[in-house]
Amino acid sequence: MTADKKDCAKTLVDAGLSIVKACILTDLSHSSFYRVERDWRKADAAVIDAINAVLEKSPQAGFWKCAGRIKFKGYPFNHKRIYRVYCRMGLNLKRRVKRVLPKRQAQPLKVVDQPNHQWALDFMHDTLYCGKRYRTLNVLDEGTRECLAIEVDTSLPAERVVRALEQLKTERGLPMQLRVDNGPELISARLTDWCEEHGIKLVYIQPGKPQQNGFVERFNGSFRREFLNAYLFESLSQVREMAWFWRLDYNDERTHEVLAIYRRRLTGKNWRTLV
Repeated sequence: MTADKKDCAKTLVDAGLSIVKACILTDLSHSSFYRVERDWRKADAAVIDAINAVLEKSPQAGFWKCAGRIKFKGYPFNHKRIYRVYCRMGLNLKRRVKRVLPKRQAQPLKVVDQPNHQWALDFMHDTLYCGKRYRTLNVLDEGTRECLAIEVDTSLPAERVVRALEQLKTERGLPMQLRVDNGPELISARLTDWCEEHGIKLVYIQPGKPQQNGFVERFNGSFRREFLNAYLFESLSQVREMAWFWRLDYNDERTHEVLAIYRRRLTGKNWRTLV
C-alpha cells in the first residue's frame, strides 16, 4: 500500500537518510512522498451522500444498481469514482460463487433384487398451516421399494442424516451402497467419513439428473400426492405421527406390486392374499 510505503520512507528520512534514497529503498515515487494526504471522506462527500440516498430507498441494491440510479439522477460522477468510494465504504459484498462439484459419471439404475443392497436418500420440503417450513428425509430400499424412514424437522443437517442411518442400523442393518444426489448434507465430510467407516459406498448421481435416482423420486411423487398435499398440519409432531402411520400403510397395506412379490417369496403365498 502507498500509505505504508510513505510511512516507511518518512521513518528512514527521520533516521538520517536522504529522501531520494528512502524512496528508492521503499519503491516509492517522489511525487507520492511529497503529495499532501487528504481525507477521502471530505473529498468524496457528495458521492457518499448520493450512495447513501440510493441505499436508503433500496438497501439491497448492488454497485451497478447504485451507479445506475446515481447516473439517472444527473450526478456527474463516473462509475470508476463511484466504485472506489463504494468499496471504501465497505459496501462491496463477496460474490456468490457456485460450488464446483467433482465430475459424476452416469450411474444406470441397476437394481439388485435383494433387501439392504442399496438404499436411496432424498429430501423434500413443505410448510405447516402457520407457514413454518419443514423438511423430510426419505430413505428407500431400492431392492424391495420399501420406505425405511421418514425423518421430519425444520433442519436436517448431515449429523441428523447420520443419526437416522444409525437408527436404521440397529433395526435392520446397513446397505452396501447409498444412492444420493449432490446436496450439501450428502456431500459433507461427516457423512462420507461415516460411510467409509462402515464400508458403505456412496453412489452419487450427476448434477441436474434426478432421473438417475428415479426410485426415490417416484416415491417422493406418491408421498407428495397422498400425504403432503392431502393434509394441513399444525405442528411437526403431527407430521411425524401421521408420516409414521402413512409409511406403515405404504409398506404393508398399499397394493404395491414389488413389495407384494417380495412378501410372497418370504411366505410362499399368493400376493393377492397378502395385500
